[in-house]
Amino acid sequence: MELLILLYALPIFYFLFMLWKGVDARRDQECYILDYQLYKPTDDRMLDTEFCGDVIKRTKNLGLVEYKFLLKAIVSSGIGEQTYAPRIIFDGREDNPTILDGITEMEEFFYDCVGKLLARKCISPSEIDVLVVNVSMLSSVPSSAARIINHYKMRDDIKVYNLSGMGCSASLISVDIVRNIFKSNKNLYALVVTSECLSPNWYSGNDRSMILANCLFRSGGCAILLTNKRALKHKAMLKLNCLVRTHHGARDESYGCCMQKEDEQGRLGFHLGKNLPKSATRAFVDNLREISPKILPMSELLRFLIVSLVRKMSQTSSKVGGGTKPVINFKTGVDHFCIHTGGKAVIDGIGLSLELSEYDLEPARMTLHRFGNTSASSLWYVLGYMEAKKRLKRGDRVLMISFGAGFKCNSCVWEVMKDLGDANVWKDCIEGYPPVSLANPFMEKYGWINQEDPSTFKLPE
Repeated sequence: MELLILLYALPIFYFLFMLWKGVDARRDQECYILDYQLYKPTDDRMLDTEFCGDVIKRTKNLGLVEYKFLLKAIVSSGIGEQTYAPRIIFDGREDNPTILDGITEMEEFFYDCVGKLLARKCISPSEIDVLVVNVSMLSSVPSSAARIINHYKMRDDIKVYNLSGMGCSASLISVDIVRNIFKSNKNLYALVVTSECLSPNWYSGNDRSMILANCLFRSGGCAILLTNKRALKHKAMLKLNCLVRTHHGARDESYGCCMQKEDEQGRLGFHLGKNLPKSATRAFVDNLREISPKILPMSELLRFLIVSLVRKMSQTSSKVGGGTKPVINFKTGVDHFCIHTGGKAVIDGIGLSLELSEYDLEPARMTLHRFGNTSASSLWYVLGYMEAKKRLKRGDRVLMISFGAGFKCNSCVWEVMKDLGDANVWKDCIEGYPPVSLANPFMEKYGWINQEDPSTFKLPE
């Protein structure tokens, strides 16, 4: 009898053991953020209204039509007077950049951010197991990742990934690489370094689709320390719940809407096409369609399904189309929205699509105003604003949404592991945000351009 019981018990115990082993293994595959460090350039690289005007006036290829276009773009951009540009702009050499200018710009960021982050967490560079660096518009030899490894004398067996050409959505691609490595390796530290190099990419021509990039992009960057060490869970700031990547590169319209290229005169710049909003909307919708079931409660998904069916049936029976489409309430599964600061129109568009309040959009608007569009690192400045405002409480869920050339839309959801309140680079100015007005003084100073006669137009000295 005992033998029979044992024979029945062994398979049950084996099944329970394998189940426990599987669950336990998943605990070692979690992706945690231990800390992150944002980059704040020195004040001598700050762009105010007067200096922006000087830079525009010394661009010899612009006419009155281009000046009017720039005036309108800058005033409506949502960018303030405290954003940062590379040193080459202040030296007046933007027309003749060198590879050294780009490398110097990146190294200044690398060594400031990475050094502060590792020192704050008391982690030696030799403890880093994975390094992922993304800088879209600078491809140097040795790579940017190799320069970091050399400077900090990291280990010979470190896993290294150097990404270029991924655009503003690159930081979430970097996190996805780390997440996948964590699935097959235990007890790792990973360092993600995300930025954009502007020095070799300032456009000095008169093509409107390429001038716009000068108005939006600014210097910035972020270094992020991640781990899957179970023992460090209690020290983690955020845990990655899910990440979804959508790529529409197979569609010619989407592929060509954001592109680094030369204009008709051979001047290198970054083209932003008229079909960009349409391509972004299409990618955004496809991305939300995939991530929604992963982050929203079943009750909200059922509500949306029932409302959609009822509305479709009522329209069919009355043979009348149109009407507003039902919208999923993302606030049932998300507490905070971390939106890419691609521009005022991007923030407004996402807010309208998701029916977000001004409170929800405030972090993105303020980040755009204070730091501009810092490309792939912009999401982390938005997160930093939320933290500085002490909005992030334990258990909260943060949805990150980013767009990038290709065309891509990437999103993810982080779970806050503890109450957060470090001001990071917002420390010196967070008390002044949100300001009373976001109005750009550029119109007040240069509005006279709108009244100029094309036949007699001449810039004042």
